Amino acid sequence: MAEKELPVFRPTSRQHWREWLEAHHLEQQGVWLVYSKKKSAIPSLTWSEAVDEALCFGWIDSKAESIDETTYRQFFCPRKPKSGWSRINKEKIQRLLAADQIAPAGLASIETAKQNGSWTLLDEVETLRLPPDLAHALHQQPKAEAYFASLSRTDKRNLLQWLVLARRPETRQKRLTEIVELAEQELKPKQFRGRK
Repeated sequence: MAEKELPVFRPTSRQHWREWLEAHHLEQQGVWLVYSKKKSAIPSLTWSEAVDEALCFGWIDSKAESIDETTYRQFFCPRKPKSGWSRINKEKIQRLLAADQIAPAGLASIETAKQNGSWTLLDEVETLRLPPDLAHALHQQPKAEAYFASLSRTDKRNLLQWLVLARRPETRQKRLTEIVELAEQELKPKQFRGRK
């Protein structure tokens, strides 16, 4: 199904979004969720509320884009089984579990993640712990090592996540090489430029 064919849904409340998920989470491949921007007077749920409810049904948020001056939309879809879990989402899950709000599909998504390793995949990224291969490669290039150390927490996290999420060893090696070679030139990979 092409993105343009996906349903568009504009919930007026968190409960309204939950009801949509209850009815559609098993049959839909995704949905564009429309929110009101903060400056709008139109009632809407928040991003955090939307993610909470999505997690309850084994779904996750993705890209967002502006529609107009008062609204934007964000893509939500079922979580892929090997998708890494961020610290924020794992904290949300703990609160949702304690409140007994997670539906069977959400519980299954969590169990799958714990069994296949995706639950802990991003733990070292969150703490900015460098994988041994990257640490070694940077140490061999002092200028690259110094540049990498000077990056913001967000930039380091983004680069580490990009490296860790490589699915094939060849892709991981290519990304590692790119990170180090560009750091030697005091640059980030192209897709991360423009971020401070």
